[in-house]
Amino acid sequence: MSDTYDFAAIEETWRARWAEEGVYATPDPKPGDKTFYVLDMFPYPSGSGLHVGHPVGYLATDIVARYKRMAGFNVLHPMGWDSFGLPAEQHAIKTGEHPELSTGKNIKTFRRQMELLGLGYDWDREIATSKPDYYKWTQFIFTQMYEAWFDEQANRARPISELPIPEDVRAKGKLAVQDYQDTRRLVYFDDALVNWCAELGTILANEEVFDGKSEQGFDVIRVPIRQVKMRITAYAERLLAGLEGLDWPEGIKDSQRNWIGRSEGLEIRFAIEGSDETVTTFTTRADTLAGVTFLALAPEHPLVKTLIPAANRAEVDAYSEAAARKSDLDRTVDAEKTGVFSGLYAINPVSGAKVQIFVADYVLPDYGTGAVMGVPAHDERDFAFAGKYGLPIVPVIDPGADVSARDAVLKGEACWTEDGVMLTPPEGTDPALYMAGQRWREAREAVADYLEARGLGKRVITYNLRDWIFSRQRYWGEPIPVIHWEDGTRTTLPVSELPLTLPHVDDYKPTSYDAPALARAPGWVEVTDPKTGMKGKRELNTMPQWAGSCWYPLRFMDPKNEDALVDPSKEKAWGAVDLYVGGAEHATLHLLYARFWYLALHDLGIISTAEPFAKLVNQGMLTSFAYQNARGIILPVDEVEERGEGEFVHVPTGERVERIGAKMSKSLRNVVTPDDVIARYGSDAFRVCLMFMGPVEGGRVWETEKAAASLKFLRRVWNYVSRGLAAPADQDGSGVSLALGKLIEAVTEDLENLRLNTAIAELMKYLNAVENEPASKDTLTGFIRVLAPFAPFMAEELWSRAGGQGSVFHADWPKADSEALKAAVETIEVVVQEGGKRRGSLQVSPDTDDATVRAAAVDLLKELGRETGGLDPARIIVVRDKKTGWIKLLNIPKFE
Repeated sequence: MSDTYDFAAIEETWRARWAEEGVYATPDPKPGDKTFYVLDMFPYPSGSGLHVGHPVGYLATDIVARYKRMAGFNVLHPMGWDSFGLPAEQHAIKTGEHPELSTGKNIKTFRRQMELLGLGYDWDREIATSKPDYYKWTQFIFTQMYEAWFDEQANRARPISELPIPEDVRAKGKLAVQDYQDTRRLVYFDDALVNWCAELGTILANEEVFDGKSEQGFDVIRVPIRQVKMRITAYAERLLAGLEGLDWPEGIKDSQRNWIGRSEGLEIRFAIEGSDETVTTFTTRADTLAGVTFLALAPEHPLVKTLIPAANRAEVDAYSEAAARKSDLDRTVDAEKTGVFSGLYAINPVSGAKVQIFVADYVLPDYGTGAVMGVPAHDERDFAFAGKYGLPIVPVIDPGADVSARDAVLKGEACWTEDGVMLTPPEGTDPALYMAGQRWREAREAVADYLEARGLGKRVITYNLRDWIFSRQRYWGEPIPVIHWEDGTRTTLPVSELPLTLPHVDDYKPTSYDAPALARAPGWVEVTDPKTGMKGKRELNTMPQWAGSCWYPLRFMDPKNEDALVDPSKEKAWGAVDLYVGGAEHATLHLLYARFWYLALHDLGIISTAEPFAKLVNQGMLTSFAYQNARGIILPVDEVEERGEGEFVHVPTGERVERIGAKMSKSLRNVVTPDDVIARYGSDAFRVCLMFMGPVEGGRVWETEKAAASLKFLRRVWNYVSRGLAAPADQDGSGVSLALGKLIEAVTEDLENLRLNTAIAELMKYLNAVENEPASKDTLTGFIRVLAPFAPFMAEELWSRAGGQGSVFHADWPKADSEALKAAVETIEVVVQEGGKRRGSLQVSPDTDDATVRAAAVDLLKELGRETGGLDPARIIVVRDKKTGWIKLLNIPKFE
């Protein structure tokens, strides 16, 4: 047996054998199986391939999957490709190469790199969202949601065939019925203001627009267009409630809660002077209504188009056109708020005061009612706006005599947004509105009661969440399986006619926002009903990239099923994903959309699982060194040299620069690929290095040289095990079996809690303790199994040399003798707290009783100089570890 650790030869051998022997093939679950579904957010296969930061999550899930498989679980750990999307289409526009070809090349690169890393995916279950056999079922889901409506009484989706149609609607004919259905369908067509990027030739979601530009830096404007929408707002309450049962980072949950934006408040109608029209606003602070001194309308508000006087029309139109070129974020950030007087006046419904109506771009058409009431005395934004345009400021809340700014507030010279009591209502206000001196929360309810009783307002619950604009003007996406017929009706394709595949086009770029690329395929667009001879046209828009990723965990369960998107028995057996790892940037996009689709599919009886991901972990970002000069300009890595300890010089200019951590990018020339690192140090060393850098969720800075330290550790492991296998001891050396037991126990706990860096530290600790001690073959093979999830190539080779049967990943995870480990512990540390504050600790025997340890705690307090005469030891709370039963904490209550 060679003692040389030839990582390149070992890794090449086992990559081939794992593929040949199907080591990672996942059998369908049988009754009684313990199942574990672990999944990565599948990647978009870009042309640049993986860099060393990408595998942080992939390696974490791989390690857990290997451990769970050895622990007796049937583990589903697949990989696929989110392969529709804008980058491939942009590449096609520039080069003429079909997106399918470039995407296929990119997938090959990604898969080769993943196999290089030793990721144990079941490649028999590989999927790609752009493959017709996959998007057939994405289209099927679309049709099921189109043919469904949301029953507000039952709080769930139902088939559209079960929607009661009023007789007067039915009497008007099929188009009236279709219009009625559209107001309730989960998928419907509607006009919407959208973000149009002419350079990209597509519409972008609000979340894809940054400072009025696309992610690529191209200008984005707002234009009205007929769109396909999904009624995600119907599920707002269930999406909020469902978060409570999920093991997700609180930050992600809060992001979704804030995005959904539930608010309880009041809709209030303001009459418009000289018109029968009214303006409806929404507010959570109805108590301030008497202090309203202006209204502000979104530039897109319907009244802006129909009611503006001729004298003000040109100024309002110019302002509205400028607003259309701003993103929603630009319009709502804390910059100076602007507006233009509309020429219209509204009447305050409780004070009778005439107030100006402005058109202001900080008001968005899709949030609330598209109109807001301005209360400058009690809203910072309104106060600034009123000051800018010389509007009245009418305080209605008294901050209280103890507030230094009270006089300024009462004079209208300062804004007050905190707690307070109501002032006497302004002149002209109905005295029945509220009582002076009443707390504002009580007054808020009184005003709501007053308005509801008079038909001037109503209590409502609103959400920031808006229905999902689902269509895109792209070529490289799922065709929407809808036909628009010449009589005005529309139908979806039956599953027997799916997939509706993309046609060939000569040019992929739309000519305008209402002429997508698919319009260039007339033979595909135009259809004739073979039964009636009626002519129709297919929907020209495609689905967004998010469509395929909304449901992909389901397809991994049953990827080759030609008759259903997933077999119900397999879906029920696997259930929700037990561990999902990916980036936090998807909080309000992919993660929210997927939850919506699962709820809808669950309502329609297609799946049994209501939530897709039971546990979510966000991996941290890996950065690489970059350099910046004194002016803060980031410089390419290959233009900098280290000249002395910690001194770096920009070679072209000779100036000293600072080394910083920065995201890997081509422009900085600081990208490191796993291919390069693995060629120098091996895959196992790369895996150990990346995972040892810190917690999965934490950030890390890549230094290639650190892989050398991991390789050094693995060489020690190799020498220890191979030397031991060459001449195994009949009996373990002193403390070896105990050390192995501690290792098994610690690593098992770390793996269960995804503490992979500390698990690797335990492996190092074990090796330091036993490296020069004799070890039996049983001990060595036990160690190999603990090592296996982290360094799979080495472990597989050593397992084979040890005579292990089959793959080490089909072997049982070793178990520690917990009783022996407990018996070997002579002392334990007990933390002593007083009133919840740590005062010290005690070293005691594990079998120490409560009375003894309480007495020891009293003695500790005396040593610290505390007077203990008033302390009853019986009141000291003893906390024991649930697993071992040992005392771990004493909490001494405060005493006199």
